[in-house]
Amino acid sequence: MRSNDFRELFGSTAFTLLLLVAGPLTGMSFIAAVRAYAEASGSGGPAALASALSPLDGLLVPALGALDLLITFLVPFVAIRLVSAEKTSGALKLLLQTPVSLGSQLASKLLALLLGWSACLLPAAAALVLWRTYGGHLAFDETANLLLGHTLRYLLTCCLAIAAAAIFDGAASAAIAVLSFTIGTWALDFFAAGRGGWIAAIAQFTPPAMLRRFERGLLSADAVLAPLVASVLLLAIAAAFLNLRLSVRARAARIGIALAVAMLSFALLRGNRSADVSEDRRNSFSPADERLLRSVEAPVTIRVHLAAEDPRAGDYERNVLTKLRRTLRALRVEYPYAGRSALFENDDRYGTIAYRIGAKETVSRSTTEEIVLDELETLAGLAPPQRGEAAYPGYPLNAAPRGAALFFYIVWPLLVMAPRLPRPSSRRTG
Repeated sequence: MRSNDFRELFGSTAFTLLLLVAGPLTGMSFIAAVRAYAEASGSGGPAALASALSPLDGLLVPALGALDLLITFLVPFVAIRLVSAEKTSGALKLLLQTPVSLGSQLASKLLALLLGWSACLLPAAAALVLWRTYGGHLAFDETANLLLGHTLRYLLTCCLAIAAAAIFDGAASAAIAVLSFTIGTWALDFFAAGRGGWIAAIAQFTPPAMLRRFERGLLSADAVLAPLVASVLLLAIAAAFLNLRLSVRARAARIGIALAVAMLSFALLRGNRSADVSEDRRNSFSPADERLLRSVEAPVTIRVHLAAEDPRAGDYERNVLTKLRRTLRALRVEYPYAGRSALFENDDRYGTIAYRIGAKETVSRSTTEEIVLDELETLAGLAPPQRGEAAYPGYPLNAAPRGAALFFYIVWPLLVMAPRLPRPSSRRTG
């Protein structure tokens, strides 16, 4: 890594402001999460549903949600500055004449940004330490998986910002392009809900959709590899535009080759290779049910006669379909009401879910996991197994966020601003 990139990043006012905001924003999310967790734990009395109290949902996801806000709205400006400053000052032309390749220069900037990310994670690390001092429980697999998801989101955003800064002349135009892309992925993710087909296939690779998998405690191969492939593609596009010696035809050829390789890589990523790292196994059926479902070799088709805005559709997607996609060998899900509202239509099929395995078919109105499993296993000619109680104990904790406000609102800003405070000049006395 070039030391100049490190000094340019850590010495910039933009990065200082990013760190300055990271502390109070994380603290606000953490304090709210701890108080909400205490209320759900009974606030002095026994918890109503102790087995439903998971630190992943109750603390990690809301507290670390501050990182998502930083990545979405602030990180692009910091990353864009590393490239746009060299373009506007003319330093890029000098750098292209050095023996260091353009790819190495971009890798140096990306490494500096990753070191900056480690600094942004310090408030989150402090929040986790405080939670442990309160007596809170943390599962290593869940915590590491969620941090990995935010890190991949950060990497993708930085590479997108670098590519935008390379394509557009001004930093403002590049920032608008990055934010427009972000808003577009939000719209696509919202539009694809409950619709299926090619739109849902594309939407599952949007940053919000991929982050939700990590928030559920799901470690999937495509959610890890897709941001890496997209990041390499964006860096290749940035290198093509920053290389001022390339002709328009040569630049288009390089970008075309990079796009072709990326599309081939995305096509190879399709599949359900994933691991459930959640402590309560929320993404998995019981081992007995999984063994039965994996023995089903015939294709399984499910027709969900529910509108996307129906709450039952969301529950069915989270609690049943997510697990079925990980378990069944060949699963196809159809949404007959895709693209239109069916809540007030006079359709006798509305609210039903049809299951077909081979030539056999059955219809049910239940979205409950146990009933769905019984329907599928019976349809496949299998005897449903005996199911016991869930083994997850839950971790209720009635604790106050002691010391959190002091650290995040006072100590952290002082630590960030201390290197920038003017030092008194020493004078010699004769």
